Amino acid sequence: MNTDIENLFKDKVLGHPTGLFVLFFTEMWERFSFYGMRILLILFLTAPIFSDNPGWEWPREHALALIGTYASLLYLTPIVGGFIADKYTGYKLAVVIGCAIMTLGHAAMVMETTASLYIGLGLLVIGTGFFKPNITSIISTMYKGKESKKDGAYTIFYMGVNAGAFFGMMLCGYLAENFGWSWGFGLAGIFMFLGMLQFWLAKGLFGSIGEKPNKKLDIEAGHNNKGTSISKIIDLDEKLNPFTVFDKILIVFSSIGGLIYLFNDPLEMIEGINLVQFSIGSLNGSNIVILTALFLFLILLVTRISRYIPIVRDRIIAVSIFGLFTVFFFAAFEQSLGSMTLFARDYTQRELVGSSALIFKVVDALLTTIPLVIITWVLYLLFKKTYSKIGPSNIILAIAFIGIWGLLIYRLVDKFSQEGNQIEASWFAILNSFFIITLAPLFSKWWESKYNPSAAMKYGLGLILLGLGFGILAYGTLGIPQGAKTASVSMMFLVFAYLLHTMGELCLSPVGLSYLSKLVPARMIGFMFGIWYLAIAIGQKAAGTMGGMIDDITEQYSLSTFFLLFTIIPAVIGIISILLNPLLKKLMHGVR
Repeated sequence: MNTDIENLFKDKVLGHPTGLFVLFFTEMWERFSFYGMRILLILFLTAPIFSDNPGWEWPREHALALIGTYASLLYLTPIVGGFIADKYTGYKLAVVIGCAIMTLGHAAMVMETTASLYIGLGLLVIGTGFFKPNITSIISTMYKGKESKKDGAYTIFYMGVNAGAFFGMMLCGYLAENFGWSWGFGLAGIFMFLGMLQFWLAKGLFGSIGEKPNKKLDIEAGHNNKGTSISKIIDLDEKLNPFTVFDKILIVFSSIGGLIYLFNDPLEMIEGINLVQFSIGSLNGSNIVILTALFLFLILLVTRISRYIPIVRDRIIAVSIFGLFTVFFFAAFEQSLGSMTLFARDYTQRELVGSSALIFKVVDALLTTIPLVIITWVLYLLFKKTYSKIGPSNIILAIAFIGIWGLLIYRLVDKFSQEGNQIEASWFAILNSFFIITLAPLFSKWWESKYNPSAAMKYGLGLILLGLGFGILAYGTLGIPQGAKTASVSMMFLVFAYLLHTMGELCLSPVGLSYLSKLVPARMIGFMFGIWYLAIAIGQKAAGTMGGMIDDITEQYSLSTFFLLFTIIPAVIGIISILLNPLLKKLMHGVR
């Protein structure tokens, strides 16, 4: 393995092995397809049947219930996918399997039938489970013994994540909203397929890296939806604090209860199928099941933590508190692909005329072409170093980039040929990726300076900034009447909201798993990694559930009240995090 690592580091691009950039582009196409499809989902499901671009006209509550379950499952299947790769397939094959399954999922969604929608989403969930934890595992293995360069490697990889999300949402959204939903779903599938081919044809570059591992595994515990990663060595022979029979029973029953709730919520709401037909007082069966599952999980967590020595126990308690804060963060932050996208479509002034339209077209052109020029230059550098070794892979990559450039030029020509400018509702979601790319270096410098805040302060700042973003939307919607279904609020409110949300994300999201890797002993990393992804999954489902309340709250109170809830809750939790700073520092026992 060491020989393969040294061979990879012989040919470099921007100071890193060429293999990193193969992974960069594979991740870029996967995120292109993932975010390109996901931004369309809420718009397609809720679009009127009788319109220029007909959708299914689902109630918003139904659409967000399905999206919440889908998003939640995306953070649970990687736990299984990582286990399968560790035990049976190895990382490289798992990535290819994931890409293939996701390609089939996108293909199913092109058909726009109820059955194909559910099948497509199911395949995407399974495919993500194979892909998500294992591509970063390859990076971890590549940099074994070269840890000093790992932070830079993940920064580059992180740019691939955001570049893919940026171009996916922009181009899939453009095709879907202007030519039909199938065009957007289909484009996502095409680039997923090209990403799979590109990686498969380049797999020889990695040698034995990412093959089926030996008994001692170097496991990459995964990354969040923006690419943050952690790695630890887990000795499979280690038997410290093993899972008891009681632990395993709690895991099984809490998992079954959680899955029943996740599937029952949209099934009952959309299809009228109730898997748990009982109630106790005012609580229906679904709520009883999930509360019971959470209670059993808390018992599991408390009993396992109590069996550790005091220092380890305290640090795991700190991780658990940060995990709770993470639930609240994602419950609000993930409104970006739900209620905020609906706000962009139905309540935002997206028609520009005159000089404002021209200014937007110029800004939009620069916003989209400059990043693509930079990435194309990186592609050229990769070509020079690897064409003789992985020529077929580079050809597939070139075809993908020709496609991107062609679509981008066509889009810009179309925009400039129009007298005014109609901004797609999906366009606003690209702001998050744009702000991430531009602001991440500044925040990185901040974390490396002497003014680097503690973990609790970072979480507090992140949650407060998130709340302030929603505060801008609450202020901007004050003039919208109670129960209104449409309005024309200035787009600048959304722009500033996304800016603050991104700043909040940079404070919180990239540091969570980093602290987990520092605080948790190696023998517990797998278990705590599962808990961390569970926290994000709960946040994702909560985002769908809370976002689905938009119509009820707007009709009973106002749209401003709806956004005010997302202002107050994160801000209060953020203040609590800051107030708990002394306690959390004590629990962390010197870890920064």
